[in-house]
Amino acid sequence: MGVSKAGRFSRKRTGGRKKQAKKKRAYERARPASATKMGGRKVRLVRARGGKYKFRALRLNHGNFSWRSEHTAAKTRITDVAYHPANGEWVRTKTLTKSAIVTIDATPLRVWYQNFYNIDLSSGKAEALEYDQSVTKEERKEIESRRKSRELPENIESQFKNGKLLAILTSKPGQVGRADGYILEGEELDFYVKKIEQRKKK
Repeated sequence: MGVSKAGRFSRKRTGGRKKQAKKKRAYERARPASATKMGGRKVRLVRARGGKYKFRALRLNHGNFSWRSEHTAAKTRITDVAYHPANGEWVRTKTLTKSAIVTIDATPLRVWYQNFYNIDLSSGKAEALEYDQSVTKEERKEIESRRKSRELPENIESQFKNGKLLAILTSKPGQVGRADGYILEGEELDFYVKKIEQRKKK
């Protein structure tokens, strides 16, 4: 029947084999890993127990990524796999799994930031833009009030210059057929930047 996920087939602490009280069951059957790669979207349906279906993504290149501190999200393109805490080989093969650190196209989020705050981030530094003639006084007041509470850390601001942002995948592409996640911020961003730099030195 192939690989089984039942715990009966593991050995004892002493290294001895366990006695088998029953044979393998179909509901214990394991399937091969999806090993989702980067590329044009290719998803297959896999029938699961109870007549439900899993969405086995074989190739993906887009996903929904949230900017948690700004309470917004955007669909954007995944450009590369920068780091993986589970297996360094998945960086070379560009395999997308949950917890993979990826670089994404910053354009959709940069455009949202410009529309929301009227501030351009394309140069890597926040530059206030002049208001268009079509913008009303009420809209200008609203934008100014937004700017007062605006906080953008330097380690995120500088990433916009390259047009790419570091993000982490939180969905399971082999289960749900999507590659969604959130942008790295704060201490978590600093931690993974160090890890990526250490990997480059090797």
